[in-house]
Amino acid sequence: MTEPKAPKIEFPCDYIIKVIGDSAPDFTEFVVSVVDKHAPGISTADVSENPSRNGRFLSVRLKMVATGEPQLKALFEELKASGRVHMVV
Repeated sequence: MTEPKAPKIEFPCDYIIKVIGDSAPDFTEFVVSVVDKHAPGISTADVSENPSRNGRFLSVRLKMVATGEPQLKALFEELKASGRVHMVV
């Protein structure tokens, strides 16, 4: 038996990402600025943040328009390379 293939994403589409990093006053602004370089037009209504229980980490959730896998790959790589981001999901 062959394993079923994961469903492919049809681009362009609305795409939600969550970025987790150390809590800092400018972390959300940093995440939005990086995402806006790869997917211009992020609205403040599409961004929410959630601090961890002890306040050490901050999770930023946002909705963007994904245009393809190369865009998503470049975005994830830039976020991770910043040194400020622990995880992108």
